[in-house]
Amino acid sequence: MQFEHARKSFIDHLQIERGLSPNSISAYSRDLSKFGLFLTSRGLDFEGIDSAVATEFEISLKESGLALSSINRTVSALKTFYKFVSREFSISDPTTEMSANRLPRKLPKALTISEITSLLDSTERIGDLTALRDRAILEVLYGTGARVSEVVGINLADLGKSTLTGDEITTLKLRGKGSKERIVPLGNFAKAAIEDYLVRLRPSYLERSKSGKSTSALFLNSKGTRLSRQSAWQTVIDAADATGLTGKVSPHVFRHSYATHLLDGGADIRVVQELLGHSSVTTTQIYTLITIDKVREAYASAHPRAN
Repeated sequence: MQFEHARKSFIDHLQIERGLSPNSISAYSRDLSKFGLFLTSRGLDFEGIDSAVATEFEISLKESGLALSSINRTVSALKTFYKFVSREFSISDPTTEMSANRLPRKLPKALTISEITSLLDSTERIGDLTALRDRAILEVLYGTGARVSEVVGINLADLGKSTLTGDEITTLKLRGKGSKERIVPLGNFAKAAIEDYLVRLRPSYLERSKSGKSTSALFLNSKGTRLSRQSAWQTVIDAADATGLTGKVSPHVFRHSYATHLLDGGADIRVVQELLGHSSVTTTQIYTLITIDKVREAYASAHPRAN
C-alpha cells in the first residue's frame, strides 16, 4: 500500500467517523505531510519501518528547529495514524515506543483590565463602519472567552433570546473542539456591540454577496461571506498595534484574560471550566496559579511581616 493512499483513508476516517473540525483535519494533514517527505527523502516504505526509523523521524523534527509543542503534535498525529492503519490494514506499528517530550510549564499571559479597555476603545474609528464589526468581535472574544475559530463560526441562530425580556440577546452558542457545543452568557457590552453591528453594518455587507442569498454567519466580510479566521486574527493585531501592545496580544490572550479576570473576581473554577469548554478541570486549574501568584505578590508588598 502506498503512503498517500493510507494517509487519505486516515483523513477520511477523521472527517467522517470522528467528525473532527476542519482546523484539526488540516493539522493532521500537515503533520503527516512532514512524515511523507521524510520517507521520500530516505527512500523508505511506511509499511516496513521500525521503531528506530520512527525515532529518527522525531530527531529530524528537532534538528529542523521546530518547537517541542509542534514536535509533540506531529508525533501524536503519527501515533494516531499508525494506530489506524494497524487496525484497518494489519500494518505493524513502529510508534509504540515514542512518547511526548516534556514541556516547560508556561502560565498563560493575561492582559490587565485597562489594557483590554484600550484594545476595545481602539475600534472607535469615526466614519469607519468596519469598526462596528471589529468592536463586536473583540467584545465577544473578551466577553465569552471564545476561541477565534468559535467566533467566526457563530451563526445568527446561535444568538439566544430571553423569554423574560422579549427579543433581547442574552446567550451565545459556541462550537468548540470536537464539535462540542456550549451555551455562554453574553454581557451587556458584547450584546450592545453585536446589536449595533447587526443594525448598522451587516445588512450592507450582505447586499454585496455575489450569490445574493442570505447567509447564516454572524460576522461577514466586505464581500458578504463568512469572515475568515485570518481576518479575525488581523482585527486583533490591528487593535494591538493601535494601542502599543504589538506582540503581546492574540485572540487566545483574550481567552486567557477572560478566565483570569473571572477567577480574580471570585468565580468558581467549575463554572469557569464550563464557560471555557474544558473537558477537564485540570486544564482550567492553570489559571488559578496566576491568581495565587498575585495573592503572594500582594502579601509580600503589603504585610509588615511578609519578608
